[in-house]
Amino acid sequence: MTNATGPTRIQRRNTSLILEAALEVFSSQGFGGATLDQIARHAGLSKPNLLYYFASKEAIHAALLDGLLETWLDPLRALDPAGEPVDEIVAYVLRKLEMSREFPRESRLFANEILQGAPRIGGMITGELKRLVDEKAALIASWQAAGRVAQLDPHHLIFSIWATTQHYADFDVQVRGILDPAGDAHFARAAVFLEQLFRGALMPREDFVKIHAS
Repeated sequence: MTNATGPTRIQRRNTSLILEAALEVFSSQGFGGATLDQIARHAGLSKPNLLYYFASKEAIHAALLDGLLETWLDPLRALDPAGEPVDEIVAYVLRKLEMSREFPRESRLFANEILQGAPRIGGMITGELKRLVDEKAALIASWQAAGRVAQLDPHHLIFSIWATTQHYADFDVQVRGILDPAGDAHFARAAVFLEQLFRGALMPREDFVKIHAS
């Protein structure tokens, strides 16, 4: 598949075509419903040509998940211990919402994997992802101990952020069916709502009382 100097331009192009086609098929059909024939058809390649690049459906799926997981973890990694706590957490919320707007198929690919019991990424969930979430939960707990963030369970706070932001990708058809938005206009309104929601929830009680008493 490669030569001494690495993949050729055509090989890079075909690999990209296959992964793009696979993302479309896996995100709509799930792993079980997707077939190599469907992926090859979407890529505009023959099945034998596809198999030159990837030995199996599993190999394509693994390549997609590997790339996705790094992208998915980056916003949480960006939570800065030196920043203003409420601003940092709200910025994370808005980054996650933007990812749902920019990468809805990737979000559904990940959701489908989880719904199947995470057979291909279970080790990552209990390994790298758990370590990162535990690290950021400990950071949030330290902010709480310093009185800079309201006393909310840090792990469940992170889960709530995932739920409220990824909903706009994973349940896109439902959201659009109810709101009937023009393009992606509803994401701007969602950003305003989620910022209000989480700022109100995260603000230390004494600060909340001061603001509303003034």
